Amino acid sequence: MATSAMDPLLPVSEVLVRKDERRLYLLAGEQVVRSYRISLGDNPVGHKLYEGDERTPEGEYTLDWRNPNSDFYKSIHISYPNDRDRELAQAWGLNPGGSIMIHGLPNEAGDLSFAYLGLDWTNGCIAVSNEEMEEIWQLVADGTPIRITP
Repeated sequence: MATSAMDPLLPVSEVLVRKDERRLYLLAGEQVVRSYRISLGDNPVGHKLYEGDERTPEGEYTLDWRNPNSDFYKSIHISYPNDRDRELAQAWGLNPGGSIMIHGLPNEAGDLSFAYLGLDWTNGCIAVSNEEMEEIWQLVADGTPIRITP
């Protein structure tokens, strides 16, 4: 349903992640302008509860800053944890964590890049191919809302 690279794009107003579909959508209003296959954490079912649970959070957040020099091919930070996430983790006496990103493949992947695609391998982040990360990097502005559904 995504448009081709030659089509003019509407500005991205929201990022939608559907964990069960393993898809990330760039939306302009209700219209899907891009769609990507994603990899999630090693333990993808359920909301992130604490640092190290290898889950990807669920809920509404903001893409609030980016790192062009991360350990992965570029990364955009998701504003996890919010106040509710902190409360849930504290109720269990745990640290909610906080370095949840959309990113490309590990910088050292090299010739093994193909082995990551289609698998859940992150520690709770949302991963795409490097080419897709480059496109997301160009199309999504800091401050864009992101909604992550189960």
